[in-house]
Amino acid sequence: MRVLIYVEGPSDKLAMEVLLLLLIEEKLQQGISIEFFPVKGSNNDIGGHAKKDLLTKTPIKAVNIIGNNPTTIVVIMPDLYPQNIGFAHETIQELENGILENFSQVLSSKQINDNRLRERFKVFCFKHELEALILAAESQLTSVLGVNYLNVTWTIPVEDQNHNVPPKNIVEEIFRRCGKKYDPKIDAPRILGNARYQDIAEQCPQAFKPFVEFLENI
Repeated sequence: MRVLIYVEGPSDKLAMEVLLLLLIEEKLQQGISIEFFPVKGSNNDIGGHAKKDLLTKTPIKAVNIIGNNPTTIVVIMPDLYPQNIGFAHETIQELENGILENFSQVLSSKQINDNRLRERFKVFCFKHELEALILAAESQLTSVLGVNYLNVTWTIPVEDQNHNVPPKNIVEEIFRRCGKKYDPKIDAPRILGNARYQDIAEQCPQAFKPFVEFLENI
């Protein structure tokens, strides 16, 4: 079995691969391959474009993949932030419903009425961004930065940040105050690669934990 997980950008892919390394290896021994693929938007430096492609174009790709590969599951995992990209949404449920509706529309346009395809299409998200997981890995973050404490505060639980102050903004400010610049492709894997995915999941029960439980139970 293959599980193809589509995320917005390279930093999401790299961070997930190191954070979930032990789980990915365990599943591989069971004959289940878990792979992450970044979706590149019209402007790779602006997450919103990649997000729009992920929400509107990837469901089309998913129908083709699932239809041609009966042992493949396709997962779409965007950031919740920014809101209202691709279609109107502010919450996890609204985001999930919109993506599932796009998937259903593709099935209808192809005159496909097979519930088995729907069962192999899954939607999760980062709430509000990957960087929520970095805030959950506070000890690993301080270690990478070489400091004993962080003089920036954020909302707890970490998934309760909001669209006005998303997690990436907070992480960037933490790095600035330490005289450094945050590079998602380098720093996210460095930080999360030293964390236990189980610990991060427990601190991120709204969006990340359901995703982890899905992978564990395949």
